[in-house]
Amino acid sequence: MTEQTTPATKLMFLLWGADLGVRLHDPVLLDRLASVGVQRVQLNLDDAPVADALRLQTFADPVGAVLSAWTSQDARAVQQVLEDALAGTDSRVAGYRVEERRPLDPPESYDGSRADTLANVAVLRRPDELSREEWLHRWLEQHTPVAIETQATFGYLQNIVIEPLTSGAPRVDALVEELFPSAAIDDMHAFYGSGGDDEELGRRITRLMESVARIGADRDLDLMPSSRYLFDLV
Repeated sequence: MTEQTTPATKLMFLLWGADLGVRLHDPVLLDRLASVGVQRVQLNLDDAPVADALRLQTFADPVGAVLSAWTSQDARAVQQVLEDALAGTDSRVAGYRVEERRPLDPPESYDGSRADTLANVAVLRRPDELSREEWLHRWLEQHTPVAIETQATFGYLQNIVIEPLTSGAPRVDALVEELFPSAAIDDMHAFYGSGGDDEELGRRITRLMESVARIGADRDLDLMPSSRYLFDLV
């Protein structure tokens, strides 16, 4: 008889607080996550290498990190490990179960090193005037190719929120991660892939912003620039 394995579920946790880089890079935390069935971890951290990048904020306090975990076991156990690791600090955790889509799959190495990239994580909220079905259609089917064509991304990951995990988690409808060349931290042409042509840069920005407005992401948006770290715990 062939042993049946349960597909891993992706969980994403927004984190707020001081010293997140030290606490979330702690090998003890990774060991504890592995002990409750986490197979892989991705850490997006707003740290020194991306200090000069653009940020946008709707939350009262800026998001400092996003931790993604893949597990086939109890999501609550993963949440508890994170909360225990941040106990005694002013940190907060909001967790979500998500459905991941990867329209532009980036190269990845799960060795814990920092990827050579500016990884922007956007927190999306569906506008009230759009039904969930229409919003998903506009975002996934219509906006996605525009975003990829008008920016210098080499990775584009979409995470549709299925349900919140933590009590009192703020409303979030999706989390998007876009990977840019590191030069995009402080160079608009590197961000948009416009090759130093100001006219082309303007054209790309206009086209992107028109598409962004159609999904309501021209308002109520949080954007966290981050360094990207991947860990294989199996």
